[in-house]
Amino acid sequence: MDETPDSFELLPGATDSPVILHVPHSAREIPAPVRDGIVLDDAALERELDHITDAHTAELSAAVAKSADVTPWRFVNRLSRLVVDPERFPDEREEMLAVGMGAVYTRTTHRARLRPAGTDPRELVDRYFHPYAQAMTRAVADRLAATGRAVIIDVHSYPTARLPYELHGDGPRPPVCLGTDDFHTPSELLASAEKAFAGVGGVGIDSPFSGTYVPLRYYERDPRVTALMVEIRRDRYMSEPGGAVGPGFARMTSALATLVDAVSRWPSGALGSQ
Repeated sequence: MDETPDSFELLPGATDSPVILHVPHSAREIPAPVRDGIVLDDAALERELDHITDAHTAELSAAVAKSADVTPWRFVNRLSRLVVDPERFPDEREEMLAVGMGAVYTRTTHRARLRPAGTDPRELVDRYFHPYAQAMTRAVADRLAATGRAVIIDVHSYPTARLPYELHGDGPRPPVCLGTDDFHTPSELLASAEKAFAGVGGVGIDSPFSGTYVPLRYYERDPRVTALMVEIRRDRYMSEPGGAVGPGFARMTSALATLVDAVSRWPSGALGSQ
């Protein structure tokens, strides 16, 4: 199985921008050799992709990059998270292993079998997960070298109705959920996000999804790397489960660009000292 050269892409922003818009779950592409290891028929796979894909988040991030005063960098996964999920821990630390959704999924959103029993995840992790993580680590290192800080804004979406795989889906499902990390999400970053998204119908914290992505080299080690996950409820910008964008897309673009601009204006050292 050859490594796909276009499995991810770093799209340059302004040289003085500390912001990386991370878009890990927007794609539907599955290389043929990986598809051969998935037990769903084509129709069932398309339905699963409708549910599991954060549709249009790459387009949303591209629109933000065009409208922001200081163009953010964008790190975009070009393959489906059904290949590997780059945001999972690749080991026993990952709580989603309990529902078959570690770095390599073995179960679907509805807990049906996705891959054969006994599937060894190591080949996919080696070919796709580790190169992705290394490239994202380099992107963060470059922002630290250029600006003295790196701000990862993790761009996601989530369904209006809870799906069976969700471990913590019984809480509120606001129009925008902000996922935080005790070490990497300072209060100033969270407050700026709450302000930026105040006009979209409601903002919640860490429900139904919590946490945010930071490369393991920096995770709980370097406070200069700050991060926030933005989970947009899908009915606010698209037709669910996997349909076209709706009129709310422009509003979400504006709100996210407002957050990017606010973060970009902070001087080096303004964040990361918690």
